[in-house]
Amino acid sequence: MRFMTTSDKPENTAAATGIAAQGWATAAADPQYRAAVVDLLGALAYGELAAFERLAEDAKLAPTLDDKAELAKMASAEFHHFERLRDRLTEIGEGPTLAMQPFVAALDGFHKQTAPSDWLEGLVKAYVGDSIASDFYREVAARLDSDTRGLVLAVLDDTGHAGFAVDRVRGAIDADPRVGGRLALWARRLMGEALSQSQRVVADRDALSTMLVGGVADGFDLAEVGRMFSRITEAHTKRMAALGLAA
Repeated sequence: MRFMTTSDKPENTAAATGIAAQGWATAAADPQYRAAVVDLLGALAYGELAAFERLAEDAKLAPTLDDKAELAKMASAEFHHFERLRDRLTEIGEGPTLAMQPFVAALDGFHKQTAPSDWLEGLVKAYVGDSIASDFYREVAARLDSDTRGLVLAVLDDTGHAGFAVDRVRGAIDADPRVGGRLALWARRLMGEALSQSQRVVADRDALSTMLVGGVADGFDLAEVGRMFSRITEAHTKRMAALGLAA
């Protein structure tokens, strides 16, 4: 689920240069860059498929039929995102299943470690936890070729349900302020787990790690990686405030 408003998104306004100014046909001539993009699309595709599956499960916790229907709508949007990524991998001559496989264990492990115990924890995870991953992918997208960048940003786009999550969580906190403390602790745990997962995925995939630190993508040096995670943390703090929780 990609619950993001414009003000939530980390600021990254670097001008397009090098690969970021090229189309796929030109950029893909570099085999290392191509491998990095396949990894990125594979990770995103499995993330969307897992989000669809998780939303279907979370719908069982919904307290009303309206809430259940809203989650079903979100799940449908996630599956359509998965289809776009799957189709793009096929279009460039890559097997979607093979591209997704390296990321199954890490993503399944993350979701197992952060399984919500109730409806509110599920909403916070969707709004806060998944958005941290989206922030990370948006940062990487700034250094992708124009064709791939357009696709990545499209599947990370706000599905229009941020208000739903904020309304339900803030309403629960207003009804019982003690809920806020529990959910704040939960959100901090999600932040740590999501950042650790992102770092592990990149470290395990040579092409992705090379892209991140500047061997393939332009302008991403180690200092910029630090600034990137600072921007992600700042966006997280804004989302916590929107929920009425302390970061």
